Formats: sequence, structure tokens, C-alpha cells
Amino acid sequence: MEAHALTVRMLHPVDFPFLVLLVSGGHSLLALAKEIDEFLLLGQTQDEAAGDTLDKIARRLSLRNHPECSNLSGGQAIELLAQRGNRLAFHFKSPMGQIYDCNFSFAGLRNQVTLAIGKKEREEGVEKGQLLSCVKDIAAASQHTLASHIAKRTHRAILFCKSKGLLPQHNPALVVSGGVASNEYIRRTLKIVTDATGLHLLCPPSKFCTDNGVMIAWNGIERLKQGKGIISHTEEVIYEPKAPLGLDITSEVKDAAIKVPPLRLRINS
Repeated sequence: MEAHALTVRMLHPVDFPFLVLLVSGGHSLLALAKEIDEFLLLGQTQDEAAGDTLDKIARRLSLRNHPECSNLSGGQAIELLAQRGNRLAFHFKSPMGQIYDCNFSFAGLRNQVTLAIGKKEREEGVEKGQLLSCVKDIAAASQHTLASHIAKRTHRAILFCKSKGLLPQHNPALVVSGGVASNEYIRRTLKIVTDATGLHLLCPPSKFCTDNGVMIAWNGIERLKQGKGIISHTEEVIYEPKAPLGLDITSEVKDAAIKVPPLRLRINS
């Protein structure tokens, strides 16, 4: 997670502190990067990750059987079909609308989509595994609702950081990374938020968004240059199955109960 957050500094001269949004198949979180080894965790998923949700929706839609999607990942298939779908054909409720923190929840959205798919299958007499006639519309509506949820939580994180003086006055930045960050629709939704709040949106190229050796190497370079986390082969190494990212201040964010002003998240696919 630390490597994802720092990759952008390999490509752009980004000074600390900056806001980080990591959205992938395994993680969805918001954090403030104060230094290469110092983070404040603002919010994280309460159930499953954004990329995992997109993959599960794609599987339920049997997109592997779609002629345009057979060689694509679930998220890529959703993004491709959504470009020609009508997101207004289905209404999916954005998760956690009355919970004023920066945590995410995607399982509820997936359940809504699953119910809608089952209903349409019954209406069309389509068996599970076959393609629905409205598959592009479901993809578009699912993608928009997921993007809207991410955008609203990110908007609140920006407002919280500004209220606490955690972001620099000059050229504050939002860095977006992780596999889902390569989704252009989500990027454009986030651009609406950063334009409204005066932040600079930075997204690494798609090839550096997913897990890769380059970002791990760069993370090592960053630490080596500052002499942080460098140990000799004679020192004892402690292994952790899951290392936390920085200091968890999610409860402080929730206590602030910041209401996000409405933004028009209308994007032409």
C-alpha cells in the first residue's frame, strides 16, 4: 500500500503532505501521506474492495461470454460496456449515504446489482450464464454508482484535511493509485471533485497502477535515500501477515461528521 502511494513521486515532483486514494481489487482506502513512512488513515473499506466488486458483477453478468470482453478483466469489461450503456436505465442506491465518514462499502451495491440481474433474467427468460439484453446499461449504472460513492468519500476526506490544516496551501494534491484507478470514468468523476476543491489530481499511468515490481523498487529507493527502514542482514526481521498503513484516525473523521455539498457528477461515457 505504501508503494502504491509513493509511485507518483517517481513521475511527478510531489511534495508531502498529499492525499492518497488507493482503489484496487484488494484495497480501498483514503490516507494522508505525511512522509514516505508516515501516513494518517482516513477511511477504508468495511467489506470488500472496489475492484473485487466490479469483478463479481462482471462474473454475475457472464461477461466472459461477451464477444468484446473475453480477454478482459472484470473491471475492464464493465468499463468497456458502460461506454455504450444508459446508466439511468437502472437506479442503484449509493452506499452509506447517511454515514458521514470516509469509509467505503461496496457489498451492498453488489447485492443491489445481483438482485436487478436476477429480476431481468426472469423477465427475459434468460438462464444464468447467458447474456442479458441490458448488460451495457447494468454495467453503466453499476460503474456510475461505484464511482459516485468513491467520489463522495474522497470529497469528505478533502474537506476534513482542509478543516484540520493537513494539506498545504500551495498546490495540494490527490494521488490516485491501484488497479481501479486506471478506470477513466472514475478518474473523470474524481476530477470533478478536485476541480471543485482546488486540488491537483495525479494518476500514474495504467501500467503503474496495478501491483508491479517498479513501484516496490521505487519505494525502496525512497527509503534508501532517507535511510528509513534499512536494516543489515544480521538484524532480526519481524514478519506481519497484514501491516497497517500508518495511524488510524477514522474515528476522528467520523466524529467530525462533515456533510459533503452536492456536486453534479454527470459524465458522458
